[in-house]
Amino acid sequence: MKAVIGSTVVADAPTDQLVTIEGNWYFPPSSLTEGAFTKSPTAYHCPWKGDAQYFDVGTGDDVAKDGGWSYPEPIPSSFDRVGQDYSGYVAFDKSQVTLSE
Repeated sequence: MKAVIGSTVVADAPTDQLVTIEGNWYFPPSSLTEGAFTKSPTAYHCPWKGDAQYFDVGTGDDVAKDGGWSYPEPIPSSFDRVGQDYSGYVAFDKSQVTLSE
């Protein structure tokens, strides 16, 4: 599956390497395009996953503000609910980022 902003592929991984949580596809850190992610100051706390890190995603003129998010240090009990460790995996705002197989 690919995550694309404008003409830039910001993540690319086989579907079997992705994690789905609450209807969002989370891409493993190894699938992310280097240089396409800038940490955002936007704060969010999920009661069962923990503190999120938001990212402005893309390059050049094609940047989605807060277009991606990750849980760098999820609450460990969430691994049981999700079925695996998803630390550092990144999901995307589907209104700004196109996901395709």
